[in-house]
Formats: sequence, structure tokens, C-alpha cells
Amino acid sequence: MLPLTAREVYQQLRDAALEVRLLKRLDEQSEPGQVQVEIEGWRLTLDFDGNHLRHCQRCQSPDGREGEFDSWQRYGTDPVSLLSTWELAQIERLLTELKTAV
Repeated sequence: MLPLTAREVYQQLRDAALEVRLLKRLDEQSEPGQVQVEIEGWRLTLDFDGNHLRHCQRCQSPDGREGEFDSWQRYGTDPVSLLSTWELAQIERLLTELKTAV
């Protein structure tokens, strides 16, 4: 099974920013500075310091494929770095709203 590419994960984040797909925060425990979210079956662990989204630590697609920060960095990119400034701001806004709603 092929690993997820940064572009595949970026597309999920982009769709969430455009509010085409629903971004939900998961109640699962994660490391400090990380938040776990789901975008219609895609499970992402994001490095989020409460204000700024830094990168996507890992992702699992509905079909079971996975991708991780270390493998994406080998190719010089991360799904978060592919977001436009506006898309990044939208995701950060959604994450902040979800954080206060929990």
C-alpha cells in the first residue's frame, strides 16, 4: 500500500478551509502542542500551538494508508506548507473555534 502524499493530505485541509468538508476535533489524548482532528474519515495529527498551525505530524486516510511528517520532509514539503495564506488562516480559525468549544 502506497503512503499518503503531502498533496493528498493538503487537499483535505484545503477542503476543510473552504468548508467543503467538515473538520472535527477528536477527544483523543495527544502530545502537548498537538491536536487530533478528523476530516470526513481522514484522521490527522496536527502540530498546533493554540494559535498557529505548524505542520501535519501524521495522517491516516479512510482506506488505511498513512503518511508522516518525516517522510514528507524528505521530499521538501509538508501538507501545511502547501496551504495558501488564506487557507492556513481559515484552518487556524477553525482549530481555535473547536478548541474553545471542547
